[in-house]
Amino acid sequence: MELHLNRVDYIQVGVTSQKTMRLLPALGKKATQKVAIADHDGILTCFGMKKGEAVVRGFTKKGKQFLTFEANLTETINAMHVSGADLFVCASYIYNHYCDCKDQDYYLSGDKINDITCLSSENLTRLVPVLACQDRVLRVLQGSELAYDIEVPGPPSVLELYNKDGGEEILYGTTDGKIGLVQIGEHSAATKWEIDNDKKKGGILCIDTYDIIGDGVNDILVGRDDGSVEVYGFDSSNEPTLRFEHILSESVTSIQGGCVGKESYDEVLTATYTGWVTGLTTEPQKAEAGPGDEVRMSKETQSKVEALRAELEQLQVKVLQGREQYQQTSQSSTAVSAVPVFSINDKFTLCQDDASYSLTLEVQTAIDNLLLQSDVPIDLLDVDKNSAVVSFSECDSEQPNGNFLLATYRCQANTTRLELRVRSIEGQYGTLQAYVTPRLQPKTCQVRQYQIKPLSLHQRTHSIDQDRPMNSLSLVGQFSFAEIHSWVVFCLPEVPEKTPAGESITFYFHNTFLGTQLEANYCKGEGHFRSDNISTISILSDVLSKEATKRKINLNISYDINDDSVNHTLKMIHPKLEYQLLLARKVQLIDALKELQVHEGNADFLIPEYRSILDESANLLEEYKKQPAHLERLYGMITDLFIDKFKFKGQNVKTKVSSLLEILDNYDLNSLLDFFCEA
Repeated sequence: MELHLNRVDYIQVGVTSQKTMRLLPALGKKATQKVAIADHDGILTCFGMKKGEAVVRGFTKKGKQFLTFEANLTETINAMHVSGADLFVCASYIYNHYCDCKDQDYYLSGDKINDITCLSSENLTRLVPVLACQDRVLRVLQGSELAYDIEVPGPPSVLELYNKDGGEEILYGTTDGKIGLVQIGEHSAATKWEIDNDKKKGGILCIDTYDIIGDGVNDILVGRDDGSVEVYGFDSSNEPTLRFEHILSESVTSIQGGCVGKESYDEVLTATYTGWVTGLTTEPQKAEAGPGDEVRMSKETQSKVEALRAELEQLQVKVLQGREQYQQTSQSSTAVSAVPVFSINDKFTLCQDDASYSLTLEVQTAIDNLLLQSDVPIDLLDVDKNSAVVSFSECDSEQPNGNFLLATYRCQANTTRLELRVRSIEGQYGTLQAYVTPRLQPKTCQVRQYQIKPLSLHQRTHSIDQDRPMNSLSLVGQFSFAEIHSWVVFCLPEVPEKTPAGESITFYFHNTFLGTQLEANYCKGEGHFRSDNISTISILSDVLSKEATKRKINLNISYDINDDSVNHTLKMIHPKLEYQLLLARKVQLIDALKELQVHEGNADFLIPEYRSILDESANLLEEYKKQPAHLERLYGMITDLFIDKFKFKGQNVKTKVSSLLEILDNYDLNSLLDFFCEA
């Protein structure tokens, strides 16, 4: 069943956070609902529609309070859930439950808490709090204890009850754009379904359920950080199917289903980062009417346009007056310079699918330009959604604090959101900086910094394959649990900043580029690391030694190297290398084949393989362009593996690297394996 929704913009408030808009209950069965939305300025706005106009009331922080109590939390509250007299609140790592404003339960999470919800149903004997945690886990609590946890395919960013009136099913959305439904029991949970993010859309920021299609079954409304609004309906097999999609220009922070604009017309209501409240309504935009009605409607429209024009003129006069006043005061000797304050919503995340980092920058006003600077080698990848013009400056990487990248993005007039992709090289670590300049007067700039870690392409996982040939690194020394944890945080992404509870911890990782794996187990005075890639062990050894030396801590380092792991890693690299070599050869042939085609008038005389290259030339060139230095990256990894293998044997084989590169230029897996053995 096709769904047609029409966009209506209602009002704009200040910058909003995730899940800060709610529809208030309707007074009648088909009556319109009022909307409440809170912004970063501390203002709660409540509005309803009357004769096509938004009637607004605003409440500041000093608005009338009917309840207040002092919580014992020292951190900012990031997520909350209210159920009658029960209040469930979460700071970064801490969960608290209050009943009638009194402490009930407390729980310290092993990783950052992103959201919370609470279940109640006839089948559950108690209220069941569920925490969405950054380490790809939903934690189900019983009192102050962990009842059990549920592994999900990405870091969960939002939770929503599938049935708002009660039930045992929870919807979750992840930061990498996946959606799932789990059924929660007293002692275990079952996954009902999952929707993968095959089209590489943005992360999920908000979810709601509402029967917008009108088939008697709740549909799933989804808002993403790339501005996508989606409606999923259910087919006969009870599997969710995408029925509607609309793209807004900025991230969608809240989504609700209800009736706002006109009685009896359901709609999907959204709020965006910069505070726009927008409806996607089932109400037709142009009603079929007689000639008399057309005249009346055109008059209504005309009066609205005239009112908007008058308002715009008034605003322009105010802007001119304000600008003149600023110019006069700025020339005064007593004038104080004021820098305009603006909000930036940024996200720097590792994408598992292509082992690249996505940097998303969203500003509450239009972006003028962005300068990207890096003191570590990184590749900039093409992003289709990005319409900004990029230019590169020459860099001198030989200087002590030299630049490896200087790129400027010049944005179009109304660009408020930029998405960039970069790919780093493991073992080379430093800082990526983004200088964001908006279209504001006087000119101002904000700098955001992002750490490129030594093992930057590794991602947390729940388990690893213990049957692989593994190399190990062991450290013993006079260091605390907090010290070695801080070193691991420095080396690897997705490790919680807070030192874990308990006396020891084990983390598992996999390399998103190669598929190799790493196990990190450490406690006070000891650290043990295992990987099927010798280069991972080599990088860890170098960085951990350097960090310990900075703190003047002596380390006793031992290694256990498994030679079988080298062939295993080369075989994992093989399909990627073979594919890239074939792609490079095809791209090299395109120009020559096109010239032959022009000369002969057609391509019928070519063998099928060459005709296929000509037919796919546009796709081949696009893919090759999207993956700059991919082949060189693989060559570099094989070279590092070769050097690291013999480094642990106490041999320097850098003189043989040229022979290795010759083998790679005429690549054959068996020849490469033989070279590694014979060297």
